[in-house]
Amino acid sequence: MGQAALVHFRADAAATDVHAALVRDGAVVIDDAISASAVDRLVEELRPYVEATPPGADAFSGSRTTRTGALVARSPLTRALVMDPRIHALCEAVLKPNCMRYQLHLTQLIRIMPGQAAQQIHRDRWAWGRGLSHLEPQLNTIWALTDFTAENGATQVAPGSTEWPDDRVAAAHEICQAEMRRGSVLIYTGSVFHSGGANVSSEDRWGLNITYSLGWLRQEENQYLSCPPELARALEPDLQALLGYAMGSYALGYFTPPLPPGQGPEAVPPECALGLAAPAGSSLGGQDLLDASIAASRRTKDAGPADRSAQAGERRP
Repeated sequence: MGQAALVHFRADAAATDVHAALVRDGAVVIDDAISASAVDRLVEELRPYVEATPPGADAFSGSRTTRTGALVARSPLTRALVMDPRIHALCEAVLKPNCMRYQLHLTQLIRIMPGQAAQQIHRDRWAWGRGLSHLEPQLNTIWALTDFTAENGATQVAPGSTEWPDDRVAAAHEICQAEMRRGSVLIYTGSVFHSGGANVSSEDRWGLNITYSLGWLRQEENQYLSCPPELARALEPDLQALLGYAMGSYALGYFTPPLPPGQGPEAVPPECALGLAAPAGSSLGGQDLLDASIAASRRTKDAGPADRSAQAGERRP
């Protein structure tokens, strides 16, 4: 058998073509997705936080790897990547069939330093245990802020592994590395087997990891703490909603302001934490969300087995 390889696309590739490759392989690369000057500005903005971040405390997180988070709050330039329309088109195709709203799951600058051994091959969806094998819960990106090479720890991927059993071990020829120029982006699902590569070079490898998940799952990075209301209220509404300051469905995400009796509403949507006016009375999301939730439930119930497989992404695109 030949050596595994990832498909590379141009920055202006059609979303349908990228999605088709993602369904088949579980990972793709878009080359030169952002400009060299944009990379330079991101590195300059992130460097103080990255250099102050200690390495991991265990083998999986990496003793020669740093992971710098809270990037929506810390790095205004990162927000444009979080909201990149090419990535959101893929989130719509991969995640939206199984949720009313997808969410930001994680923001993290991963710096793999010289001397770091290869990470254990894994699936990111294991963050929720092994019970989500029937659907795809996650879409991930790693934006290359340095060149990704075989020597400096380019991400290892097993293309086509999205349907493997959890205990399947990849053979050497089934694994490739996501080598790409700075400014390119690796896009991969929560179901594909992958890991950070070994850095045997003399240079750091910087990868900006931004991931998305189904809106009814717990986020890996707690966005309400990483970007609390006093910071989030200054953001654009679409980014606020992506962080989780919006109802995920009817009765999913409301809160009760802890006020004295009679001094406030009993249930309000999370947008109210940003200083927006509370609706009159008690609200679990409003009639529109209730109607949409019921309609989505009926569509799933009425679909035949083949339709449900397509909706649930059982090929885990």
